[in-house]
Amino acid sequence: MLKEQLSLFDEAIELTVAEPLEAHDLEEIGTVIALDRGIAMVRGLSAVKNQELVQFPGGVMGMVYNLDPHYVGIILLGGFEHIKAGDCVKRTFMVADIPVSDSFLGRVINPLGNPLDEKGPVDAQRRLPIEREAPPIMHRAPIHDPLQTGIKAIDSVVPIGKGQRELILGDRQTGKTTIAIDTIINQRDKNVICIYCSIGQQISSVTKIIEILKRYNALKHTIIMVAGAEDPPGLAYIAPYAATSLGEFFMESGRDVLIVYDDLTKHARSYRELSLLLERPPGREAYPGDIFYIHSRLLERSTHLKEKYGGGSLTALPIIETQAENLSAYIPTNLISITDGQIYLSPKIFQMGNFPAVNIGTSVSRVGGKTQLPAYRQITGMLKLSYSQFEELEIFSGFSAKLDEDTLKTLEKGKRIRKALNQPKYSPIDVTEQIGIFLAVLNGVLDSVDLDKIEESEQIIGKIVWENEAFRTLLMNRGTLDNDTKNGFLQMVEDRLKKELGF
Repeated sequence: MLKEQLSLFDEAIELTVAEPLEAHDLEEIGTVIALDRGIAMVRGLSAVKNQELVQFPGGVMGMVYNLDPHYVGIILLGGFEHIKAGDCVKRTFMVADIPVSDSFLGRVINPLGNPLDEKGPVDAQRRLPIEREAPPIMHRAPIHDPLQTGIKAIDSVVPIGKGQRELILGDRQTGKTTIAIDTIINQRDKNVICIYCSIGQQISSVTKIIEILKRYNALKHTIIMVAGAEDPPGLAYIAPYAATSLGEFFMESGRDVLIVYDDLTKHARSYRELSLLLERPPGREAYPGDIFYIHSRLLERSTHLKEKYGGGSLTALPIIETQAENLSAYIPTNLISITDGQIYLSPKIFQMGNFPAVNIGTSVSRVGGKTQLPAYRQITGMLKLSYSQFEELEIFSGFSAKLDEDTLKTLEKGKRIRKALNQPKYSPIDVTEQIGIFLAVLNGVLDSVDLDKIEESEQIIGKIVWENEAFRTLLMNRGTLDNDTKNGFLQMVEDRLKKELGF
């Protein structure tokens, strides 16, 4: 009996060797030996490569991440409830990638490029790896074009340029996502493609954001990528890289892209979870030693390319959450050191009812000031100085009953600056209107206007700016304001305010 079986085995080998290799369907397979939340340990895939995709039963994909001598650690990218020890795992011989196409505009997708909005499949003839090298220094151009957020407190004091990485940070519920959504809304009709990457958020929160973008007609130039709180941590981990590859597709074709990562705190936590399950050595706060590297290699991909390499730009707005205003925590300090500036939202300012709650003293832009319109740059120095003086005097005035006339004037002007910096959400303002408003506030035109009428005064100033085509053209053509132009505009504002508000 044994001889017969050996004879049959020898015949099978001879037949196989006689035929060309292409005629056989060869697969390298492994076996699941252990499974935990979001990861699987597999034995038998001896030739598998790092970040290669493998397939589990039911079509669930996984990404190879640990290459150990006796088994490989795999990050699962789908539901793993039906996977069990002993299941077969197949190699795909493909690196983790995402389909890219103009057809993704206006769609809601997951980090694998699969649609989530029930609008049917997306037509894409090209795929890009989710992990790509950042453009080399010699391919990068200086950042010189402004990316207007439409938010007065940001465009005036912490401006952003196309290709910049500006961190948005603050405690929970201080308006971080609102600033990002306002910026996306403001890119309407400005030829800027927006990608909103939601990491580890509840689906209800993402649904609200989609509805807001639809309401303000901003979804048609936006791609929403969602890795929800109920998804495996592997999807949350690859989401920002996949979103960046999608953005690079547009950037390399010469277009401007804005990408929002909301938020990288949850991304760091998902990576910590995966690393601990894969038995990587923990470091500070149990984060693995390469936690800085996973964010630096992500954000280094944002840049402005030279014309011969496409000429497009990728602007990043990463969001992170602080605990009890602690900016010196591990993840916040890592990201502050990687990015080109930060917008800090203070809970104290938020509780005072000032929205957006941007802390001007702590917020900084290390690049965007060079991109700011020259006329805006003329007045922002005076704006920062006046507001800083006001904040110091306001604290001091609480200890004194008697104040001299100059101090009272400074306090009154400061209150009007603060009021002018306030802005309702989802209502971005054109940059020329912003310049007109701050010109009027800083030159004392609104000193006689009651605080409760400042908002009405701003609307009147906005109308004057749009009626004065020569003034708008001068500003948009990067011209500076001479005394005659400035005084003429201020006189026009003063006359209109007296007529309409009667002060």
